[in-house]
Amino acid sequence: MLWLYILIGVICLAVGLILGFLIARKYMMSYLKKNPPINENMLRVMMTQMGQHPSQKKINQMMKAINNQVK
Repeated sequence: MLWLYILIGVICLAVGLILGFLIARKYMMSYLKKNPPINENMLRVMMTQMGQHPSQKKINQMMKAINNQVK
Protein backbone atom coordinates (compact mmCIF):
# COMPACT_ATOMS: atom_id res chain seq x y z
CA MET A 1 0.00 0.00 0.00
CA LEU A 2 2.83 2.40 0.85
CA TRP A 3 4.56 1.69 -2.47
CA LEU A 4 1.39 2.80 -4.29
CA TYR A 5 1.46 6.20 -2.59
CA ILE A 6 5.14 6.60 -3.42
CA LEU A 7 4.56 5.58 -7.04
CA ILE A 8 1.67 8.06 -7.42
CA GLY A 9 3.80 10.80 -5.87
CA VAL A 10 6.72 10.15 -8.23
CA ILE A 11 4.41 10.07 -11.27
CA CYS A 12 2.73 13.34 -10.24
CA LEU A 13 6.13 14.96 -9.71
CA ALA A 14 7.36 13.84 -13.15
CA VAL A 15 4.19 15.04 -14.90
CA GLY A 16 4.40 18.38 -13.05
CA LEU A 17 8.02 18.89 -14.06
CA ILE A 18 7.32 18.11 -17.71
CA LEU A 19 4.23 20.35 -17.87
CA GLY A 20 6.06 23.15 -16.06
CA PHE A 21 8.95 22.98 -18.50
CA LEU A 22 6.68 23.01 -21.56
CA ILE A 23 4.57 25.91 -20.28
CA ALA A 24 7.65 27.97 -19.35
CA ARG A 25 9.24 27.28 -22.75
CA LYS A 26 6.09 28.32 -24.63
CA TYR A 27 5.80 31.50 -22.54
CA MET A 28 9.43 32.49 -23.15
CA MET A 29 9.20 31.85 -26.90
CA SER A 30 6.10 34.05 -27.19
CA TYR A 31 7.73 36.72 -24.99
CA LEU A 32 10.83 36.82 -27.18
CA LYS A 33 8.71 37.10 -30.33
CA LYS A 34 6.79 40.06 -28.89
CA ASN A 35 9.88 41.71 -27.33
CA PRO A 36 12.96 40.87 -29.38
CA PRO A 37 16.20 41.39 -27.47
CA ILE A 38 17.84 43.25 -30.38
CA ASN A 39 16.25 45.54 -32.97
CA GLU A 40 17.74 47.14 -36.09
CA ASN A 41 18.78 50.37 -34.38
CA MET A 42 20.58 48.53 -31.59
CA LEU A 43 22.34 46.35 -34.15
CA ARG A 44 23.38 49.38 -36.19
CA VAL A 45 24.83 51.13 -33.11
CA MET A 46 26.63 47.96 -32.02
CA MET A 47 28.25 47.52 -35.43
CA THR A 48 29.25 51.18 -35.55
CA GLN A 49 30.89 50.89 -32.13
CA MET A 50 32.87 47.90 -33.42
CA GLY A 51 34.24 50.08 -36.23
CA GLN A 52 32.11 48.68 -39.04
CA HIS A 53 30.02 50.74 -41.44
CA PRO A 54 26.80 48.73 -41.59
CA SER A 55 24.77 48.71 -44.77
CA GLN A 56 21.04 48.05 -44.72
CA LYS A 57 21.67 44.73 -46.50
CA LYS A 58 24.05 43.59 -43.75
CA ILE A 59 21.61 44.72 -41.04
CA ASN A 60 18.79 42.76 -42.71
CA GLN A 61 20.97 39.65 -42.98
CA MET A 62 21.90 39.79 -39.30
CA MET A 63 18.31 40.42 -38.20
CA LYS A 64 17.14 37.46 -40.29
CA ALA A 65 19.82 35.24 -38.73
CA ILE A 66 18.82 36.35 -35.22
CA ASN A 67 15.13 35.78 -35.91
CA ASN A 68 15.81 32.31 -37.33
CA GLN A 69 17.59 31.32 -34.12
CA VAL A 70 14.63 32.39 -31.98
CA LYS A 71 12.12 30.31 -33.96
